[in-house]
Amino acid sequence: MAKKDKHEVRDPIHVFVRLDTDERKVLDSPELQRLRNIHQLALTYLVYPGATHRRFEHSLGVMELATRVFDVITAPPIHDKIRDIIPNKDKRSYWRRVLRMAALCHDLGHLPFSHAAETELLPEGWDHERLTKEIIRSDEMKSQTWELLEVPVKIEDIVKVALGPKGSKELIFNEWETILSEIITGDTFGVDRMDYLLRDSLHAGVAYGKFDHYRLIDTLRILPKGGGEDDSDEPTLGLDYGGVQSAEALLWARYFMFSQVYCHPVRRIYDIHLKDFLQKWLENRKFSTETKDHLEMTDIEVLAALREANSDTKHPGHIHAKRIIKRGHFKLLYSRNPNDQDINPNAAVAIYEAACKEYGPDFVRSDEYRQKGGSQYFPVLCKDGRVLQSVDLSDTLLKVPVVVSDFVFIDRKLQPKALKWLEENRNKIITSKEEIEE
Repeated sequence: MAKKDKHEVRDPIHVFVRLDTDERKVLDSPELQRLRNIHQLALTYLVYPGATHRRFEHSLGVMELATRVFDVITAPPIHDKIRDIIPNKDKRSYWRRVLRMAALCHDLGHLPFSHAAETELLPEGWDHERLTKEIIRSDEMKSQTWELLEVPVKIEDIVKVALGPKGSKELIFNEWETILSEIITGDTFGVDRMDYLLRDSLHAGVAYGKFDHYRLIDTLRILPKGGGEDDSDEPTLGLDYGGVQSAEALLWARYFMFSQVYCHPVRRIYDIHLKDFLQKWLENRKFSTETKDHLEMTDIEVLAALREANSDTKHPGHIHAKRIIKRGHFKLLYSRNPNDQDINPNAAVAIYEAACKEYGPDFVRSDEYRQKGGSQYFPVLCKDGRVLQSVDLSDTLLKVPVVVSDFVFIDRKLQPKALKWLEENRNKIITSKEEIEE
């Protein structure tokens, strides 16, 4: 019987994701299989019950979308100023393979429950990108995966494309490698973002994250970065004019997903309770950065520890575990208000500090989020052959807001009393020192 060299995986977003035998070896590696046990959206399923999807299927989706983008941007028509950076057919085949494997590997370094409290729970100088890099380069993955491939790839090429210049600052990128990494990690058209918006929207049961990704990808082009008087030949991902509306939809989808799902106050407070528990449970209050330790730590181990701590009143993380397991999360005391911001831009900080003084810091938590990325600026190839900036062609892009949220939470038993206290003292608390002096 002939050996099967093509493999198919069913996917709710992309229907089928197809892999060859080498890609299947990467997918079957312990490093990739670990992602089956890392929730894409942390504890969001406690708010949106369907949001139980994992980093594993997201990685497959990123590979699928990255391949579609690659095939579009390397096919005619190619802009005259870009033509020289695209490799010949044989090299394109190699880089297409690298791109697909890099897409599979781009999330290997995620901690349990993904982004929840990553900054506070890793040693200084570490993040999930650095962990990803260490895993890809590890002796274990080299001997058990990379050296077993029938068609060899360079490990450093995988690192470059998976993480990009920001995640691999010590490496030197040429223009082609930068473009390939932009396909995955790009601020505007990165397929990592495209897939998580589509996937998170589907599983959360909301429509906010949907956009016409088929049209968007079909109109992607490699274009000179500049436009007008400041024309630059530096290549970047841009669009044919006919894709501008799809790009508008992408950026609005991102805005709505962040404002309605990712920054949902109950979702945010569960992240805080999880961080509080992990800081009590983890040795030295931090996750280990040793590759072996990292690969053995998944959501399963954390959930088991949560249940154990919930049942043990003497466990140092008992109260935090109980808040998660028994759904006794802190309740919302205050959320960002434009009128308050006009009086004091740091109104939420003032209310948090006042609440801590009134009720004690153990019973109050704050959360501040400022949306990063999602640039509205990209080159557009117009029908007359000129390359112009997106914001010069679309008023809609300039109107996409930046998501900003500020929350103050308080122990649910204190909330009724605290709400009344805040109502009576709000103006006094948020009034700036300068106004008091006047």
